[in-house]
Amino acid sequence: MDIEAQQAAGALATQVTWAFAPGGPLAESDPSYVERDAQQQLALAVAQAIERREALVVEAGTGVGKTFGYLVPLLLSGQRALVSTATKSLQDQLFLRDLPRLRDALRMPVTLALLKGRASYLCLHRLDQARQSAQLPDRWAVRTLAKVETWAQATTTGDLAEIEGLDERSPVIPLVTSTRENCLGAECPQYYKCHVMKARREAMAADLVVVNHHLFFADMALRDSGVAELLPTVDAAVFDEAHQLAEAGVQFLGTTLGSGQVIDFARDMLAAGLQHARGLAPWSDLAAGCDRAARDLRLAAAGPMRDVRGIVKLRWEERSTLALFKDSLAALDAMCRQAAEALDTVSEIAPDFPKLQQRALQLASLAGRFVQPCADGRVRWIDLTPLQLRLVESPLDIRDMLTEQREAAPKAWIFTSATLGDDEALTWFTASAGLEDARTLKLNSPFDYAAHARLWIPQRFPKPNDGAHPPAVAALAARCAVALGGRTFVLTTTLRALQQIAATLREQLAGHDIQVLVQGESPKRSLLQAFLSRPSSVLVGSQSFWEGIDVPGEALQCVLIDKLPFPPPNDPLVEARVKQIEAAGGNAFMAYFVAEAAISLKQGGGRLIRSETDRGLLVVCDPRMAQMQYGKRLKAALPPMTPLASEDDALAWLAELAATRDAPF
Repeated sequence: MDIEAQQAAGALATQVTWAFAPGGPLAESDPSYVERDAQQQLALAVAQAIERREALVVEAGTGVGKTFGYLVPLLLSGQRALVSTATKSLQDQLFLRDLPRLRDALRMPVTLALLKGRASYLCLHRLDQARQSAQLPDRWAVRTLAKVETWAQATTTGDLAEIEGLDERSPVIPLVTSTRENCLGAECPQYYKCHVMKARREAMAADLVVVNHHLFFADMALRDSGVAELLPTVDAAVFDEAHQLAEAGVQFLGTTLGSGQVIDFARDMLAAGLQHARGLAPWSDLAAGCDRAARDLRLAAAGPMRDVRGIVKLRWEERSTLALFKDSLAALDAMCRQAAEALDTVSEIAPDFPKLQQRALQLASLAGRFVQPCADGRVRWIDLTPLQLRLVESPLDIRDMLTEQREAAPKAWIFTSATLGDDEALTWFTASAGLEDARTLKLNSPFDYAAHARLWIPQRFPKPNDGAHPPAVAALAARCAVALGGRTFVLTTTLRALQQIAATLREQLAGHDIQVLVQGESPKRSLLQAFLSRPSSVLVGSQSFWEGIDVPGEALQCVLIDKLPFPPPNDPLVEARVKQIEAAGGNAFMAYFVAEAAISLKQGGGRLIRSETDRGLLVVCDPRMAQMQYGKRLKAALPPMTPLASEDDALAWLAELAATRDAPF
């Protein structure tokens, strides 16, 4: 142990050391507990940050045990705390599994609370409305609504995650949940039974509250979920999976006008008008006008693009100067104001109408804002999907916001992840978050990568921009999968490459008893379940499979990455960041593109080895990593896997893994 660190951290360090000791409470509560030096280093660093009320940034490699590393000192400190993580599923894991287990082991009388965004909770008022007036698209939606109604009678939390098998994409969810725009607040007839308000009250009364990054930043921007009221009252704020913090912040600290917002408003206005004020205003015409204005704006933004697939990002300058686009924005503004005037005439009839009027005026105001020039230090772009449009104005990073929060009240600010940079100072993260003054700590994984993992970079391979590259990746993936008997991930950098590689891979594996699972053909959870239930599988996935996927053991023993994951240079946000770096005299390629690729590569490669006994092969199908000077930096960012020189070596390693796995003893 680091004696100086223990002394610096004071009494809390003594408690932390006791908790992690071989005869301590963690070992007593878990017979499989293994003492880890790196985990204790992390815990002592967190203890010091809590007692000193300082900022700490920690990169803890896979296997360090970072969750317990920060939770143990947090619980033992007895101080009020906020823990934020990347997703709702990780929230549930912390709240339902990790925290209760540690609280019981440490015998700490700590009250816990889970706080999610509005869209995670049933709205009783909107459920009543859905019963009466919802127009459901198919019989599956009808069944889902019935399932929600049955569950609603028994739930005490209103958290939709309790409903087994509920698809997050179900059209029923927006009908039975509230948004900031359509919530009636204290005017709601179900206000005193409101699940959202109950969750907030419990959060304000708890010793430790678990939130997610999206909720944290959305609330900082909108003051809508209770986090802004909670944050000043806590003594420590911990951000797990902190590598996702900047992008979550940029997304929610910006300003957005979406065609979906307008269409939802039109639907709600029509339902309320016909239910409470039929005949007092031309509700059908007003709703149709708003709906049409939103769709016309999307068509104006799409321009000559008729076949939009996935999400297309357009530069603001590509459309903002066109007369049709300007006219469509003005028409949307006018239509929303017309709706607001009609809603004002019936504002006293039902509490829905004043709220609907506010929504109409807000939408009109947003349309007017996007007619004006973009503010300094921000960037605008257009997100286009097959059915929707989003106009976005965003800051370039989260520096100003986090600095403001850190200065507002002294507390411990702790940021941790398995991937925060490729240098000791963790510059990739600290620079974007304004945390250059924070203490940094880098803890390497305890896994024996040199013995258990191999890295192969094919040098005689088509270049990434060559049309022969996707088929070559698929053919190589097929050879690897055959040698191993499946148990393979293929991670792509684009959805287009995903489709090309998946199609060719299926052709290559025809005649072999190996199934090919492809992102987009089933929900993510279903794909993972199918992969785990049948080991002779290859899963082809894009960005959502590069991180947050944990497949330990022999189920996954080969990961192929199609090409180096550089940010797309034509992305408007990327372009703005590049201009910012170059204006300051920096080298945008090394400071931004290579740094981002290093982080993504660590995330993707990190899917391979998830436990002390895992063994496998990582293949990066991009010869630039071996041939270009910056390739050395990218290789150094990966765990120290043993490099291989040829495909024969790679296939021999896979054959060895297969033979070892299938051996009778």
